[in-house]
Amino acid sequence: MTEVIATKKPSIQMTDSALAHVVALREKQGKDLCLRVGVRQGGCSGMSYVMDFEDPSQIRDDDEICDYSGFKLVCDRKSMLYVYGLVLDYSDAMIGGGFQFTNPNAAQSCGCGKSFAV
Repeated sequence: MTEVIATKKPSIQMTDSALAHVVALREKQGKDLCLRVGVRQGGCSGMSYVMDFEDPSQIRDDDEICDYSGFKLVCDRKSMLYVYGLVLDYSDAMIGGGFQFTNPNAAQSCGCGKSFAV
């Protein structure tokens, strides 16, 4: 009998490009930080994405933690309702570059891609 091992897909996915860029930014900070991703009211479409580095001591018991080979991405439970399945990508293109959010829960997104509606 062959053993099947289920692997849990992270709640928020990061492309290799996004992970490499975030790790490089963290190294410039000179500290062991995690990346907090979430949403807040505002933006052109009603809700906007927020992300920032944070000290791992600030991780709360009810936060969702996605581990990428030792790099932690965290998200609060309320935001997770809106971003579950999100794919975070990064492009260094001159036009349209930067972080891009592909959110399967968004009914519509603004032209800049930094805000959405559900």
